[in-house]
Amino acid sequence: MSNFKEIEASELSFSPFDLKNKWMLVTAAKADGSVNTMTASWGGFGVMWNKDVVFVVIRPQRYTKEFVDNADSFSLTFFDESFKKQLGYLGRASGRDENKIETAGLTVAKDNTDTPYFEESETAILVEKLFVQPLSESSFLDEKIIDQWYSEKDFHYLYIAEIRKVLIKK
Repeated sequence: MSNFKEIEASELSFSPFDLKNKWMLVTAAKADGSVNTMTASWGGFGVMWNKDVVFVVIRPQRYTKEFVDNADSFSLTFFDESFKKQLGYLGRASGRDENKIETAGLTVAKDNTDTPYFEESETAILVEKLFVQPLSESSFLDEKIIDQWYSEKDFHYLYIAEIRKVLIKK
């Protein structure tokens, strides 16, 4: 039996501006069933094309990007403060080198869409990809952002994904 209940996206109780202070995991699965995740804190919620959406950015060198690119859907999961150490580890370690999900002690769950999320999370947002595009250097109006965040020119890819299901811990 699931420890989650489904709510509408409009019922989410946290401010999207808390994301800068509250890390999340971006998680996806490949067709072979393998799952990978990464810690993130940049992104947002909004409305695009009359759909409730999330905006997520992923750098090209991140292993999780392969999983997100090879899936139609992915999840964003949010945790309470007691998971700060695991989330820090999941942001540093690469799934290329080890089973970092197992090492972090997290349990992968899937709903009927096969979108992976974590049993230990407080909130799981399951989304379907709608759009992806690399950020380009020529599009930045404030070049200080490039100097501060992209010294290696490893510009993020922007994903816009429709919120399909929101699960919160019972």
